[in-house]
Amino acid sequence: MATSRAGSSSTSPEADFAKVQFMSPLHIRPIARRRFVQGLAIGGAVAGFAPALLARSAPTLPAELSGTEFDLEIAELPVNFTGKRRIATAVNGSVPAPVLRLREGDTVTLRVRNGLKEMSSIHWHGIIVPAEMDGVPGISFAGIAPGETFTYRFEVRQSGTYWYHAHTLAEQTGLYGAIIVEPKQVPTARAPDRDYCIVLSDWSDEPPLQIFLNLKKQSSYYNFAQPTAGDFLKDVGTMGLGKALERRRMWNSSRMNPTDYSDVSAATYTYLMNGAPPAGNWTGIAAPGERVRLRFVGAGTATFFDVRIPGVELTVVSTDGQPVEPVTVEEFRIGPGETYDVEFTMPEGGARTIFAQAIDRSGYARGTIAPAPGMAAAVPPLDARTWLEPVDMMGAMATMGAMGGDAHAGHGMTEMPARARHARTEYGANTDMRVDYPRTNLDDPGAGLRGRGWRVLTLADLRTPGGDPDPREPERDIELHLTGNMERFIWSLDGIKLNDSRPLHFKPNERLRVTFVNDTMMAHPMHLHGMWSDVEGPDGAFQVRKHTVVVQPAQRVSFRVTADAMGRWAFHCHLLYHMAAGMFREVVVA
Repeated sequence: MATSRAGSSSTSPEADFAKVQFMSPLHIRPIARRRFVQGLAIGGAVAGFAPALLARSAPTLPAELSGTEFDLEIAELPVNFTGKRRIATAVNGSVPAPVLRLREGDTVTLRVRNGLKEMSSIHWHGIIVPAEMDGVPGISFAGIAPGETFTYRFEVRQSGTYWYHAHTLAEQTGLYGAIIVEPKQVPTARAPDRDYCIVLSDWSDEPPLQIFLNLKKQSSYYNFAQPTAGDFLKDVGTMGLGKALERRRMWNSSRMNPTDYSDVSAATYTYLMNGAPPAGNWTGIAAPGERVRLRFVGAGTATFFDVRIPGVELTVVSTDGQPVEPVTVEEFRIGPGETYDVEFTMPEGGARTIFAQAIDRSGYARGTIAPAPGMAAAVPPLDARTWLEPVDMMGAMATMGAMGGDAHAGHGMTEMPARARHARTEYGANTDMRVDYPRTNLDDPGAGLRGRGWRVLTLADLRTPGGDPDPREPERDIELHLTGNMERFIWSLDGIKLNDSRPLHFKPNERLRVTFVNDTMMAHPMHLHGMWSDVEGPDGAFQVRKHTVVVQPAQRVSFRVTADAMGRWAFHCHLLYHMAAGMFREVVVA
């Protein structure tokens, strides 16, 4: 186990960081009508509030900025996504922020002015930069004070699809945007005929601090789909009393919730695609026969999205900016922090719906790819929310039949893995669950996507061409357990919250293995700043390079890291409220 021991938090940089997490930029005040209408045009509207606006033009992508010199201003912007006017946090008057188009090999300068009344920041997610340019308040710099300008300057050493966002709660209020880095070498393959960024996000009219406080008071505050007495009677009628009781026995005895997919739901969220709510119907243009690339950015603060274009096969060609061996699927799940590039040939027959439903099936984002503006296709109904399965609580024990789990949940596992070792710090008030036999399979699409009638992407499908970028064997292993107490909405690593933790230390240029064991029933997208995460398969062989690794419930995932980035770095769950609640470590390379 990693030696992450409790320490004093009274004067630590982690404590300072925790304080800035809860600085909310939402200060609603009277605004000029002209600015408010501008906000509708940029930030989105809903039918019934500005129907004339929606009828005249479909929402478009934010402005695209390119070159090596950029001036970005963070400021408040009036918007309306729900029929109520609110204040978002915009960059250059846009939600999402402008698309930044960079070129590999260039040195770029980005002057970021903070026009808010609170400290702010921008983190260049997945872009390898010097630590002092990483944009994490309390870790790599002090943040950008109100009215001040911070100049980011770094060499771009990679290509692909990335994104940028605030490393404060302003991420929830609109401060995020896509980055496209063109390769230094012109690709030999023919470029797509159409190329669009698809930024998926979640918006709430509630201030993010209020959402967090609601979750602290009651972790199921936004979960309106918990099992009811009526559901029990329905199950009795369809499967009999014995099976209906058996279905509930495990959950009742453990006091766990079988519908606990997401902390925040459509009870407060409106799901956006490129800043447009479902009624806004963001539209990209493509003629039949054209090759289309869609660059998906998972900018949800608390939402995994399951994405498909009904009737269209999607070829995944990149994840987290890194090329992968092409794999054709009909659906994929994207977590907060991840990016996926997919390509397809536009079919005949008119418009097609880009459908991205939230993992808890409480709502969806939606857009259209069509030959002409103004077209639309049928929007699929939301899937019924299925219960989590025994495998999502008990891991490999369920796949071996100990808990009677479904056969498909095992996905080829043939033997019981070694029993997990739990740190003494996991036995306390900060944790309410421990998985003794985590599963190691990567070929599971995840709860809610199992047993589909079409192919769904899994982590096992993703392969980086060319083999291991650093073939050295890891010199040492660090194991961290993803832990939580759902009742108290506490999230931690090894049962230790950020404020009570000590940094992890990596030796310069060492090759090490990090293993995550998920001791919770929720998926966690884990993001290591400054360095790549080279995911291993269950056999220990290199598989795919990522910057955000999703660890499913009751699962063990290992990845290799080359500690080639000196300085202090953030390492955290990219579910914003989990990070704010303590699922975070500082990493020091020195």
